[in-house]
Amino acid sequence: MASTMSKNRIVHTLLALLRIVVGWHFLYEGLTKIFNPAWSARSYLEGSRWIFGDLFRWMASGDTGLQIVNFANEWGLTLIGLALILGICTRLASWAGVAMLALYYLAYPPFGGFSYGAATEGSYLFVNKNLIELVCLLVLAFTRSGRFFGLEQLLTKKKEVQGEEPVEKAEVREPEINRRRELIKGLAGVPFLAGFAGVFINEMSRPQVDGVSSATLPRVTYKHITELKAVLPKGKFGDHEFSRMIMGCNLISGYAHARDLLYANTLFKAYNTDQKILETFHLAEMAGISTSFLTNDNFPIFNKYLRLYGGKMKSICQTYLKPDDFYGDIDRAIGNGTTTLYIQGGEADRYVREGKIKELASAVEYIRKKGYMAGVGAHALEVIKTCEREGIPADFYVKTFHHDKYWSAHPVSNRVEFSVDSKKYLDHDLIHDNMFDLFSEQTAAYMMQIKKPWFAFKVLAGGAIQPKDGFRYAFENGADFICVGMFDFQIIDDVNTAGEILSDLKNRQRPWYS
Repeated sequence: MASTMSKNRIVHTLLALLRIVVGWHFLYEGLTKIFNPAWSARSYLEGSRWIFGDLFRWMASGDTGLQIVNFANEWGLTLIGLALILGICTRLASWAGVAMLALYYLAYPPFGGFSYGAATEGSYLFVNKNLIELVCLLVLAFTRSGRFFGLEQLLTKKKEVQGEEPVEKAEVREPEINRRRELIKGLAGVPFLAGFAGVFINEMSRPQVDGVSSATLPRVTYKHITELKAVLPKGKFGDHEFSRMIMGCNLISGYAHARDLLYANTLFKAYNTDQKILETFHLAEMAGISTSFLTNDNFPIFNKYLRLYGGKMKSICQTYLKPDDFYGDIDRAIGNGTTTLYIQGGEADRYVREGKIKELASAVEYIRKKGYMAGVGAHALEVIKTCEREGIPADFYVKTFHHDKYWSAHPVSNRVEFSVDSKKYLDHDLIHDNMFDLFSEQTAAYMMQIKKPWFAFKVLAGGAIQPKDGFRYAFENGADFICVGMFDFQIIDDVNTAGEILSDLKNRQRPWYS
């Protein structure tokens, strides 16, 4: 008998501990949302893609509905947490918690790709922290755990004394020491609540405190889609329409033109995880960027974005001409579903520099025979001059274009055509991954006479020029489209900037050829 009572006490203590730690988690998640005026469930709801995705996105579609969802999350989590820690109304709190966790689980179930967009600590297969905590709450709901080291223990005791037992039994007074012990056990959650308050206040005094829960995306400093002010104009391109600003692919590929900063590529790859890339495509498309430059290596994640998010973003693939598989990269781009494609700038530079004009022409003709508009990329203006002079039937050009009014631009006297991407010199006055259009004034003057769409890229010189400056320079000097590498936190500002500039192009002289 004594052994059974001892086991029961252990079970009751463990159930109470389980109730308190789950309550702590709920309370923290709720209060961090209440004390963070920037928090909203919008991004979380908009990112849901499973069979209930339409329902969750509908919740975020209106301001009133979103306010209700935000309020329910903030105060639901907080009140459930308080109830569980103090051990009061634990059955109601447990079932309410089960309902909330079930919704979180269904919004981002850990079934392969459907958990993308959710803030998680790792990869899961069917079982994640939401499901585990949900099962814990089911256990608490069926065990009336508030009677163990909780306020329900005191209320139950009081009810027994006040009439649910025979009068003669109720008149038998318990020893004072037993009543004190029961009171201490009933108030066991209070010290935990006090400890929570002290830790939470200390935590909130630090900058950028936030809780990352199943219904929360991390607090960020970049602008949200609601702060979008501009509508990006589009240009006609064959049977398609492309936004005037197009998303570049270097940053999502983990590649940085970072001069002599050796860590930048690794940093980009660490930041742009698959999940982050999917979110970046989604935010870009919501902001009005309808097209992205890609390489064939980018298509697996890009096509996953189109599938999971129902995206409609178009693609322009840069292709390489490998001597041992000359048309292979072109065929792979077509197989990947690209919208259109072109010969990558460094490749075209090399073929023209080496005098292999016929090979370059054959690649362009091959693309066109496949039924696609064919483009030629270039760092060197001589590539485009050669294409026009030799009658290479390019449908559009992808040409670097930026001014040289930035610190790391090397002197004009030391600029040599075809030197971009060919070698990195240690001499500060020579090229070292720091310039991409060596003679921008010549580019602007020559492109003025080209009656084909012109996609300008490297318009910010690899991050050395401010967007407001670089965008205006490119559009006013004739570019029909600009390609811009963007992290997710830059997208809204870049779209707003491009939209503002495109609405006020007083100095543009070249006609739009798209």
